Amino acid sequence: MVSKRMLGLGTARSVIRELFEYGNQRAAVVGRENVYDFSLGNPSVPAPDAVNEAAIRILREQPELIHCYTSAQGDAAARQRFADSLNRRFGGDYTADQLYITVGAAASLCCVFHGLTCPGDEFIVFAPYFPEYKVFIEGAGAKMVLIPPEIEHFQIDFAAFERALTPHTKGVVVNSPNNPSGVVYSRETLERLAEILRQKEEEYGHPIYLISDEPYREIVFSGFQAPWIPHLYRDTIVCYSFSKSLSLPGERLGYVLVPGQAADSGEVYAAVAGAGRSLGYVNAPSLFQQVTSLCCDMTADLSVYERNCKLLVPALREMGYHVAPWPVGDESRRDLRSVLKQNPEIIVTNKPEIVMAILQGQKAQ
Repeated sequence: MVSKRMLGLGTARSVIRELFEYGNQRAAVVGRENVYDFSLGNPSVPAPDAVNEAAIRILREQPELIHCYTSAQGDAAARQRFADSLNRRFGGDYTADQLYITVGAAASLCCVFHGLTCPGDEFIVFAPYFPEYKVFIEGAGAKMVLIPPEIEHFQIDFAAFERALTPHTKGVVVNSPNNPSGVVYSRETLERLAEILRQKEEEYGHPIYLISDEPYREIVFSGFQAPWIPHLYRDTIVCYSFSKSLSLPGERLGYVLVPGQAADSGEVYAAVAGAGRSLGYVNAPSLFQQVTSLCCDMTADLSVYERNCKLLVPALREMGYHVAPWPVGDESRRDLRSVLKQNPEIIVTNKPEIVMAILQGQKAQ
């Protein structure tokens, strides 16, 4: 006998993983260069040179130490560098002891859900959402409550949100910039969300934590910055990953920030650490604790993503898709028309189960 739930998770992969494996199969037939794979969030730009240089230097300078265990919550110097970076960028007063280094944002979320959940607890999630949220929340023994999307601007349907709040609500998950929509929640949206949560905290007599999942924090365009949510709502917990900003998804390095201002912050931090212990994480990869903390003020060349966005948005609208507002000119539309005209073998499909364009005349099934 085995766990039926775990058997189901192990035998029925997520749609994202199924698409990734399908891409691998097609690549074996037509060549990797002829498959456009938009399944997993693997970056299309390399990590900064400084990342590789830092890794090489550390391996040479600390060969006896760098592969050893660190403190369970992460190396103290690395945590302090992360705290210093956040303070420089957002004007906070965060400390090393408020940061718990994790094996990426997924581990951050799992540690937070497991650390917070008590019997009967619920976490609210806004659609569209990263589908593994449901796996993580239910794996912690909580219930996920889904709010349907507001499809005009992909902000928040506040009427539906307020109906979903109950005394069982332990937390609300926000992901901005959002996966999969790409939309950034406006300051107005976040301020309204924060005000509602403050009212409900007072009404219910317990904290409601706003869990901010931020692996795409830096991927914003035209000089815009995503609002720093802990400045807008006291009881915020931040989950972060360097997978996107530094193009390091396979290195699995992120953190949980439990700001000192958050309700019961000391207990919450200890519970997050306890969840990491219970889940068997031991400690995050020691080499990349050092590398990312030394490079945490850098990003990969994110301008590539902005160019792609300006290319695709007007063309998608021309094809009849609704895309949340994004200011681009006619030049981008002409550029994509030219690409499609020069590459008629690219398959464009509006079937939701297929999100890859396969070249060389291979039809998507």
